Amino acid sequence: MGSGVEAVGTRTGPECLQKRSSDTTKQKPSRHSHTPRGRPVAPQALARNKRPGSNAIGPEKYCIAGIGASAGGLEAFTQLLQHLPHDTGMAFVLVQHLDPEHESALAQILSRLTKMPVHEVTSNTRVTPNGVYVIPPNADMRLVRGVLKLEPRSRSARAHHSIDTFFESLAEDLGQRAIGVVLSGTASDGTLGLEAIKAANGITMAQDGSAKYESMPRCAIASGCVDMVLAPDAIAVELARIARHPYVLGQSVLISDALSEDRALSRAALGARGQPLPATADSAVFEHILLLLRNRTGVDLSQYKSNSLERRTMRRMVLAKVQTPSDYLEFLLADPEELQRLYGDLLISVTEFFRNPEVFEKLKESVICGLMAKNSGKPLRVWVPACATGQEAYSFAMAFMECVEDNVAYPALQIFATDVNEAVLNKGRAAFYTHSAVQNVSPARLKRFFVEEPLGYRVAKELRQLVVFARQNVLVDPPFSRIDLVSCRNLMIYLEPALQEKVLLSFHYALKEHGCLLLGLSESIGRSTDLFAVSDKKLKIYCKKVFSAPLFSPPPKAESAPKSRLVPAVPAVPAVPAVPAVPAVPAVPAVPAVPAVPPSARPFARRSSAPNARPIV
Repeated sequence: MGSGVEAVGTRTGPECLQKRSSDTTKQKPSRHSHTPRGRPVAPQALARNKRPGSNAIGPEKYCIAGIGASAGGLEAFTQLLQHLPHDTGMAFVLVQHLDPEHESALAQILSRLTKMPVHEVTSNTRVTPNGVYVIPPNADMRLVRGVLKLEPRSRSARAHHSIDTFFESLAEDLGQRAIGVVLSGTASDGTLGLEAIKAANGITMAQDGSAKYESMPRCAIASGCVDMVLAPDAIAVELARIARHPYVLGQSVLISDALSEDRALSRAALGARGQPLPATADSAVFEHILLLLRNRTGVDLSQYKSNSLERRTMRRMVLAKVQTPSDYLEFLLADPEELQRLYGDLLISVTEFFRNPEVFEKLKESVICGLMAKNSGKPLRVWVPACATGQEAYSFAMAFMECVEDNVAYPALQIFATDVNEAVLNKGRAAFYTHSAVQNVSPARLKRFFVEEPLGYRVAKELRQLVVFARQNVLVDPPFSRIDLVSCRNLMIYLEPALQEKVLLSFHYALKEHGCLLLGLSESIGRSTDLFAVSDKKLKIYCKKVFSAPLFSPPPKAESAPKSRLVPAVPAVPAVPAVPAVPAVPAVPAVPAVPAVPPSARPFARRSSAPNARPIV
């Protein structure tokens, strides 16, 4: 990890901006010094704790831009501040790697470059618009309800990630009003923080090739979490533009809200004339956008939570520099690549190695060993739906190998990692991850399960052979069968409750008699308590309940057939009178019935090439 800024006068490194501190008081390490992930706040905390951006800073909402840099940071800060207007209505928090043994003169130097007031942060500093705030040395900083909190810098042998720490708190506190910028610097600090900001619907930027030290911005760009790659002066222009956009100010009206308002106005205008209610412009445009995505990808995203889809779509509108949904639709029609970018954003691929380490420790101690004992030497089969770029699947492979390392005659392992996004599946197959992506993998695991390359690490061949990546839509495609463990920790929170129940029914069918289901810490089985029993309520581990009647059996032919308590009997639908044929419209031939999928469905790896695996609309 590099630190400091370029030379000023005759001094070099971080000392150029610092003088010897007279305070020799020793500070205790923070109780947040290092989580097993290596940083205090993980991206999944956004969903686990509360809705991002729910903390109002006051009656007026505004953006906060977190700007991180290391070596070469002074030059980048200077260019950015010199091109920033002093009245953007946004606040700027600068997180620079500083020598912990020296006081900093960075605030005084930067105050000469801008009309905005520049403050070195003290604990409990409230952020206000049109202000610049600079982190002090020897401290970690977080944003909590619009207030900057300082903690003693963690004492750890691992690399220090003060930028990630602040960015993640910024994402959790402000959500869509968070902006993250990574400027010049060495190593990889800032990448994980940008991922958290993007997952919370914020905007992310990184410096282009003008960076004096390209490692930090290049690592962020390689991760795929950066929205804009620009020079510092161009970043300033974009920040000024975005600061006034209704979406990032939290003032944007969701399409669903606009729909209800427009319908009310339409009803009032139509009065007693009895005319049919027309579709609103925004709702029709949004449906058109989803139809374009379905035609391109074969995935019907209308089954996901509408608020999440709308917010992610409006976020793309900010980046496309358009103000209305209709303008964005025109932009999509003119730029097919934007449609693919929108698709990637809507799927929200958030994953990491050993996410929630306590979950994996529990799985190793009881679940995996127990399943291997019950399998009596048969292969252990694991299914990871919504696997994104594969870290979750490879984490299970590593945990399995560690469980059986003392057992020569261990059973085989088969891991099926599936997703609807072919782009992230290709990354999983390549099994290459940047330094930031593996920074919380222990050195022992890195040495055993990875091969170091110039720009990162590649998963070792013995591990890659255990994981099969395949494209699958868990909402419509047949599930796997004879599965011992299903881990779905990146999907359920984005589905409506009815679809969650449908997916859980599919998981129940896929699992063996003693199979286990793992959900994310912010998820639960909801009303599907007749399908699963709680094994660990805190860690969201469930066991399958077994029934004599099969779940996906065909409907009974006899009228006296017993009713299943899992699939209640559906009353017969009365016949619909035939509609007279219209002479001007030729009759449409009937669509032949699709045969039901038998319980013993073929393995998905062989089924994935079937026509229903990639629907064409």
